[in-house]
Amino acid sequence: MTKEMGNRMGKKKVVVGMSGGVDSSVAAYLLKEAGYDVTGVTMQIWQDEDEERQQESGGCCGLSAVDDARRVAASIGIPYYVMNFKAEFKEKVIDYFVDEYLKGRTPNPCIACNRYVKWESLLNRSLSIGADYIATGHYARIEHLPNGRYALKKSKTDAKDQTYALYNLTQEQLSRTLMPVGDYTKDEIRKIAEKISARIAKKPDSQEICFVPDQDYAGFIERETNTKLRPGNFVFADGEVIGQHRGIAHYTVGQRKGLGIALGHPIFVTEIRPKTNEVVIGEAEDVWGNALVADQVNWQSVSGIPEGGCLNATGKIRYSHRGEECRIKSTGENQILVEFLHPVRAITPGQAIVFYDDDGYVMGGATILHKI
Repeated sequence: MTKEMGNRMGKKKVVVGMSGGVDSSVAAYLLKEAGYDVTGVTMQIWQDEDEERQQESGGCCGLSAVDDARRVAASIGIPYYVMNFKAEFKEKVIDYFVDEYLKGRTPNPCIACNRYVKWESLLNRSLSIGADYIATGHYARIEHLPNGRYALKKSKTDAKDQTYALYNLTQEQLSRTLMPVGDYTKDEIRKIAEKISARIAKKPDSQEICFVPDQDYAGFIERETNTKLRPGNFVFADGEVIGQHRGIAHYTVGQRKGLGIALGHPIFVTEIRPKTNEVVIGEAEDVWGNALVADQVNWQSVSGIPEGGCLNATGKIRYSHRGEECRIKSTGENQILVEFLHPVRAITPGQAIVFYDDDGYVMGGATILHKI
């Protein structure tokens, strides 16, 4: 447990979001051991599938999550409940996911789920029943900085760090959140989990998007909208038609595989044009960019960009991106220009860009509009 967490204790009540997986189970265990009054909660968000599909999903969305979380709660001696957030998940995650793809953008539903469901909805309901904090099993740390702001800090292990998907949390949400797992490596967490349940300790990590277990995003969108995706043209940047695509939701910037056209050398998606229903194809070098524009900015360790000035940071444009040095300038209300020191690959509209300082604190982040 961190010193920060210890300072915020004093037999406080905390609601732990439990997925039935190893990380959230250990989070509940650590908080109970530290003296918190812990209640376990599983968020029922996507459980209309048949039993077989629920078992396949295996993550935070299936019925197996409820069974495993209930067993863990009983094992460590804490009360446990299931809270229904299905309506919030549908509105804030599913509808957003579908709408973004139909607009030719590539959404990040985990970021939306974190901000609006796992935090906003769960936190509000937890506070209404007398909790002081909520807690999760994310690999991240929260610190209260000397400037008075709360900010995420990278976890002990870069390989599992999840701060990228949490950049959108507000100051109020961060001030009411505990993340005990961030001070441990994954191996250390699995070793602690053995004290709770050998089965949980060996449980694999959840992967990909939980509500599309077969990863057929286009098929999911067609089922949700009850509409077949409209085919259109593959084009070069100048508009020359070179083939037909199956619908823009099948593609994302930087994609090479599954295009279904052959030009005798590797080709890539460089842009998606929803207004004309076109997917733009180019060469490998066309996928790289030096700058981007982003909006929907959320600041964490800093309050914003100094008036007339700029901020220097390391910017990550996707979860797996190692990050690149960049300069951030304001271009208007809630909109920024980001210029990279070196080119970055596949700047993708709809994805997040997240900024870090040299000490691993999340400065803030935004949603990518387009590259320049």
